Amino acid sequence: MKELLHDIDAWRQSGERVALATVVKVEGSAPRPVGATMAVSDGGNLAGSVSGGCVETAVFEEAQDVLATGKPKLIRYGISDEMAWDVGLACGGTIEVYVEPLDGGQ
Repeated sequence: MKELLHDIDAWRQSGERVALATVVKVEGSAPRPVGATMAVSDGGNLAGSVSGGCVETAVFEEAQDVLATGKPKLIRYGISDEMAWDVGLACGGTIEVYVEPLDGGQ
């Protein structure tokens, strides 16, 4: 998270709102551990990583929704037979990502 602070501060100083996505649970194999974070601004900026590939794109889109609604979300990504071609983890694991808007008295 510390590595994201510079970007978050710069975005907020320019008037952008920011959402933070955090890996809160990992089952099986996953590219990033619990605690991995990604920051997304309503201007379309991105810093950090929660997984990679198509999961990152899906989390970015969910973060935009969180910024629009102000409501946090818990999202689960993984592979199942039914969703083998949908958003998932190529390594076969499952992750849960909590996406929340950052407040902080701008």
